[in-house]
Amino acid sequence: MLKRTITAVVAIAIFIPVCVFSKYLIVWQGAMTVLSVMAAYEMTKCVGASKHVSLLIPAYAVSLLAPMLVLHVSDLFLWVFALYVGYMIWTFAADVFSRGKIDFEVSAASFMGVFYTSSAFMCLTLLRGFGSYRYLLVFIGPWVSDTFAYLTGRAIGRHKLIPEVSPKKTVEGAVGGVVFAAFAYALYGWIVLRFFPAEARQVMSGNKVSLLVMALAGAVVAVISQIGDLAMSVVKRRYGVKDYGWIFPGHGGVLDRFDSVLMTAPVLMVLSQIPAVSAYLV
Repeated sequence: MLKRTITAVVAIAIFIPVCVFSKYLIVWQGAMTVLSVMAAYEMTKCVGASKHVSLLIPAYAVSLLAPMLVLHVSDLFLWVFALYVGYMIWTFAADVFSRGKIDFEVSAASFMGVFYTSSAFMCLTLLRGFGSYRYLLVFIGPWVSDTFAYLTGRAIGRHKLIPEVSPKKTVEGAVGGVVFAAFAYALYGWIVLRFFPAEARQVMSGNKVSLLVMALAGAVVAVISQIGDLAMSVVKRRYGVKDYGWIFPGHGGVLDRFDSVLMTAPVLMVLSQIPAVSAYLV
């Protein structure tokens, strides 16, 4: 417990300055790129792709390019589509020319895992690039949901959620995580409206922000984040891995700490592109 606490304090001490200086986008892009590459390393190692250089080269290349260059291209959709189509072709080619040395399950799992992680960190980069503080919602929802799901489960948890995937998670805990995440989003919206300067509120469509919509978005994000958490647990169970990595002592690797964030980032990215929803979010 002491190791976990120390790691959490150190991680927060690093995370806060990165957020503060994220107005200089190169700082945020750099952080997301590092995390993306580390996530690719952990994923390829977990599924057994790290033994094959032909699978590692595109995995690292995509993980590096997706978050680092995404704000510097004119036609984003075409660029992203070309990047992942190229990655897919390379993966199939690696299978073909390996002459049976690369198992298809390994290459497919590597492709899917790296596509998932790199696209999530790409979305985090884009959200910050919009110029608002909406990117913080990607972290607030999952981390509040995770924390209060654990606390609620410990306090009143009686019914197992999906014991085959995560034996300790309970239905009561999951509901508690959703409720508190909804409250956290509404509270965050109120804080922005109450304390942010007028120019910041204008950038974030502050005059239209609805605390009810914020709460509903928080509930949706909490559900999505819990699915992301459980999905990464499924992968670990499939490959018999306790932790994806070691970078966070007592917590595991990037994929262990950002498992719920990874699925949340693309969802918030999509919500941010829907005018009927985006106008009511900070």
